[in-house]
Amino acid sequence: MNTTSLSLKESIIETLKGIFDPEIPVNIYDLGLIYDLEVNEAEGIVKVQMTLTTPACPVAQTFPQTVQDKILTLPTVSEVAIELVWEPPWTKDRMSEIAKLQLNMF
Repeated sequence: MNTTSLSLKESIIETLKGIFDPEIPVNIYDLGLIYDLEVNEAEGIVKVQMTLTTPACPVAQTFPQTVQDKILTLPTVSEVAIELVWEPPWTKDRMSEIAKLQLNMF
């Protein structure tokens, strides 16, 4: 998708949709792992509050850095802060309808 016509927040969401959970074949945005996304468009500062499907996830130590690195590839992003949170715990209810369809969960 051409991200030049999108707002910075929309571009970040598109970027997040390109990052897939290492254990579930669904992107982290539709999986509901992104709890909050704050974007200062003027300064290019992004704050992401995210979780993982379980605290025992094998990539818990490295995955937030992966997400940060992907967002930093956007040309107008100058700074990214990723906060990994465990409350509220992730549940399947956070998944989008697209994710549920992909996993045949209807």
